[in-house]
Amino acid sequence: MTNWLPDLTTGTGPIYVRLADQIETAIISGELPAGTKLPPQRNIAFDLGLTVGTISRAYALVHERGLVSGEVGRGTYVLERDRKDPQGEADPVTTALSGTRVQNAEPDKLRFDSASAPDVGQAASIAEITNAVIHAHPWEIASYTRNFPQSWSEAGKRWLSRGGFEPPVDCVVPTIGAHAAVVAILSVVTVPGDKVAFEALTYSQVSRAAGLTGRRCVLVESDSEGLIPDDFERVCAQQHPKLIFLMPNVQNPTLTMLPESRRRAIAEIAKRYGVWIVEDDLYGTLVADPPPPMSAFAPERTFLVNGLSKSVAAGVRGGWVSCPPLYAPRVRIAHKMMTGGLPFLLAEVTARLVLSGEAERLMTLTIAELAAREKLARQAFSGADFRSRPGVPFLWLKLPEPWLSGTFKKAAQEDNILIDDEDEFKAGRCGTIHPHVRISFSTPSNRETVFRGFNRLACLLESGRTGYERLAG
Repeated sequence: MTNWLPDLTTGTGPIYVRLADQIETAIISGELPAGTKLPPQRNIAFDLGLTVGTISRAYALVHERGLVSGEVGRGTYVLERDRKDPQGEADPVTTALSGTRVQNAEPDKLRFDSASAPDVGQAASIAEITNAVIHAHPWEIASYTRNFPQSWSEAGKRWLSRGGFEPPVDCVVPTIGAHAAVVAILSVVTVPGDKVAFEALTYSQVSRAAGLTGRRCVLVESDSEGLIPDDFERVCAQQHPKLIFLMPNVQNPTLTMLPESRRRAIAEIAKRYGVWIVEDDLYGTLVADPPPPMSAFAPERTFLVNGLSKSVAAGVRGGWVSCPPLYAPRVRIAHKMMTGGLPFLLAEVTARLVLSGEAERLMTLTIAELAAREKLARQAFSGADFRSRPGVPFLWLKLPEPWLSGTFKKAAQEDNILIDDEDEFKAGRCGTIHPHVRISFSTPSNRETVFRGFNRLACLLESGRTGYERLAG
């Protein structure tokens, strides 16, 4: 055990962040070499005049950075660091933040791990609109975005209006896609150290972004109908989260549709405990007649986020957020600070796509194409246990024994098919095992390729013990 003590008079940010930074600096410099046992939390808290809770948060942060390991009853130890920095290889922390998907896959890999809109001829429409914008606004193309035409927010109002809900146009903020909108909201209504609630399985890029900016993730249980209100209330009472991230319509990856009764219950709980709601409705535009959004039940604390990536074109990166009253200016500023600003070309093209009706037309083609591919999935995986919806670009497949999510993913990859296992969607550490994989089918260029991929995965699924032992060997 070391007698090392940090100097907390230097550094910036909260005390626990400064302590974590000091520990990291000492590890990198060799002052705390591999194998060193850090002081017990109570001891260092006494020596520094801090609370044990502050020390615990600092230790948890350096653990998340992959610098230490801790075991109950044994203490916290500095991990061995690989001092080599091979060109092109990511360190474990970078890998953890980026997720489990294969980057820069070889051309022969069949990508069943992306749920963006399929190619239905968007390029021609987008090229025509882009050309018109460039000719009509040469000065704006050459300069930074200084003005925000109301048409950009009007397009967002039109795209966000669903299930009887219609946001006021002055509450709508255009963004560089839905993810950037969520990160901007996090920066507005939470601060480092605050807790953010997630379903155990969800769009985990948001939870990683929250963790990267110093927010702490807490998990809420779900069942076959979605997030469980009683468990959300338990988490609110015990953990006091500032915000919850939800996907009520076509939850990713489980495809559940949260019933209206649960939406009302969650909204009431959020009101009682003062919890902000971020409602991601990216997949909601792909289904007909969804229940009213959370924004209809708690408009004073709900941020409704949507965009074009799943239904029109992911490459355009167009999105919007409907904010509670008075919060639109804050989100607009935060979005600029977090992203560098909204490009005029992107915002204008996105608005014209929507206001001209072209986005709606492309979405209709997208839904029809995805429905045809989903029908092929039901044919190929007949007899298997999975959940899918016509018009939605992925299915959630339950694996039979002896398959585990990770081993099936690896076996599929050996067969040149990329899919997502449960770990890609975990918002945090979870004791529950989900023997499922998500199979997305929008990226391949044609239905024939999709169907062949489905059949190869179905054969692998049925291989059972043979495939499992082949992988282990």
